[in-house]
Amino acid sequence: MTHLVTDAATFAADAISGFVAANPRYVRPVDGGVVRSTVMPAGRVAVVVGGGSGHYPSFAGLVGAGLASGAVCGNIFASPSSGQVYRVAAAVDRGAGVLLSYGNYAGDVLQFGLAAERLRGEGFDVRAVAVTDDVASASLAEIEKRRGIAGDLVVFKVAGAAAEAGLGLDAVEALALRANARTRTLGVAFSGCTLPGAREPLFTVRSGSMAIGLGIHGEPGLSESPVTTAGELAELLVSRLLSERPSGSADRAIVILNGLGTFKYEELFVLFGAVATRLAAAGIAIAASECGELVTSLDMAGVSLTLFWADTELEALWTAPCDTPAFRTGAITAEPDLAVHGADARVSVARPQASEEHREAAAASLAVFRDVCAMIADSEEEFGRIDAVAGDGDHGIGMSRGSQGALAAAERVVAEHGGILELLAEAGEAWSECGGGTSGALWGIALTAAGTSLAGAAGLDALAVSHAVDAALFAVQRLGKARVGDKTMIDAFVPFAERLRGVGTGEALPVAWVAASVAAEDAANATSALRPVLGRARPHVEASLGHPDAGAVSLARIATTAGASLSALLTLSPTE
Repeated sequence: MTHLVTDAATFAADAISGFVAANPRYVRPVDGGVVRSTVMPAGRVAVVVGGGSGHYPSFAGLVGAGLASGAVCGNIFASPSSGQVYRVAAAVDRGAGVLLSYGNYAGDVLQFGLAAERLRGEGFDVRAVAVTDDVASASLAEIEKRRGIAGDLVVFKVAGAAAEAGLGLDAVEALALRANARTRTLGVAFSGCTLPGAREPLFTVRSGSMAIGLGIHGEPGLSESPVTTAGELAELLVSRLLSERPSGSADRAIVILNGLGTFKYEELFVLFGAVATRLAAAGIAIAASECGELVTSLDMAGVSLTLFWADTELEALWTAPCDTPAFRTGAITAEPDLAVHGADARVSVARPQASEEHREAAAASLAVFRDVCAMIADSEEEFGRIDAVAGDGDHGIGMSRGSQGALAAAERVVAEHGGILELLAEAGEAWSECGGGTSGALWGIALTAAGTSLAGAAGLDALAVSHAVDAALFAVQRLGKARVGDKTMIDAFVPFAERLRGVGTGEALPVAWVAASVAAEDAANATSALRPVLGRARPHVEASLGHPDAGAVSLARIATTAGASLSALLTLSPTE
């Protein structure tokens, strides 16, 4: 995708820094994303949007008066961490509550949900609306499973306009939900997109073909068809969307034709003309329209059509004035905000005094973190290839960034004489923050839960380690909702935890750990025969069959690597 020599590890952060430098009239940076640099009055509902980078103008380009109060910006195609969401939301809260809105992807749902729990626990009134406009990703009967693609803009704009009008949080949430329920999108791709620094695209489309039902994170289309004329493509898109026209809607719709990266404006206009003709033939008037790049996917050659069946109130909110770096309607006045609102930096607190046993365990655990980090770096491309079969291909880079962040945090805790609880908690937060996505969130949860379990143990013996693994598993299942058979990391995690419980009968921990790792490896390989139930692979069942789950494979590999480091980590008897 990139033409300059770039560092993939810092590309997203560098892009945001440059975006802020180019748009000081609209935005200022906070830890986790960007917020408005114009005044947000006290008593105004804050609308926070976000997701992975790589979709500009979404999400940072939509921050400004009349639209989003702030945007949380994850790594390329990876959900932001819950910590990022928390900090952006806290920075824009004006005492009237916060609406979080994002595409319906497992990582985003998990990370924004965790942040919402934390914010509510601190007294914030927080609501969340996941966008579900992609008709290709699930049936209408399972609309709650659909992805959010270009319909993001519809929901964000309606919510932002409602907040700008001074409506309360209940009303803003209700209007956002109503807009989502009345929005439908379908897209096609003519070529895949390429991650910064990568040599190959995440997926390819056969020459002379187009992929129908693509995902904006590089997920392959659900079917292929020969490349056709503008009129025939318009017929395909319009007819499919009209088949899901919401009941009771008027004979008028707001039309959004969205270029996904390299499907450029003149060709968009040709296609828009054909779409307008097909809509007129169906008796549908165009109430308002947008034609351009609004929600992209790096350099993907693709296009999507969105029909928003707005009622009178929703149409007025869609056309209400807004002023952002990438999307402007009407005229609106917003004064520069000269005051500093919210904390941009983390608060520095003194580290609690840890026991000698816990400090020694923390120091010894660095060997495991270093070995795991090195293994993941060596396996990054392999994990990405496995993930790209039916997902977006970012599992390898996400795991690599997450483990590197976790190692850096672990080394910092040891240097500051912290204990195993602090090490696992801070490594978990760093893994979530740096890795992003579903895997980043789940590994962050797992490490934090394991640390909490060890902190409450009477001693750091083999049984305490097994209990910590069980605590990590429980936390991941509670928040991730996956079960054995869903084709996720849980398929490897459960047999690992079950076999490790052998220490309770006197089996030495290193022996039990190696046996548990073998069980995890076998289970991960067996996911090849499973059909995905959760995550981005779910719409691509046939492509997924015959290939293992990337999350299960990486978990089993981590377990095996950690087992090889046990002799350096543990000086424990079987069950002290």
